[in-house]
Amino acid sequence: MAGVKWLKQPEAHDFPAAADYLALIADAQTVKELTERLQAGSVVYKKAKDILRAAQLPLLPVDNPHVATDLSKIKKGTPLSPILLVRGDLVAGVPLQIADGYHRVCASYHTDENTDIPVVLADRPSA
Repeated sequence: MAGVKWLKQPEAHDFPAAADYLALIADAQTVKELTERLQAGSVVYKKAKDILRAAQLPLLPVDNPHVATDLSKIKKGTPLSPILLVRGDLVAGVPLQIADGYHRVCASYHTDENTDIPVVLADRPSA
């Protein structure tokens, strides 16, 4: 299978999707701050295997409908949108949050677990 191609920046619709997810685990003010941080953040690169480990999430199978769609895009050479992440806290036992792009991380992992994935990584607001 061909290597994964990535867009240079997240797509506009990724930010409301991230906010929808974050609203399930954080209050409205925190979601607003995190969304603003994600929108203002810079793209850095992290490995698929490290993202899943830090998020403490399982690798979704290739037959998951969303993973399969992303694998199809990879095969066609269609670039995927970078992943939106919120940094965890090792000391407090808070895992990394994949605010948007879990299926894309899994599809990338199935292609090559060492794939460098473009991500925007936002720090959590201070308590």
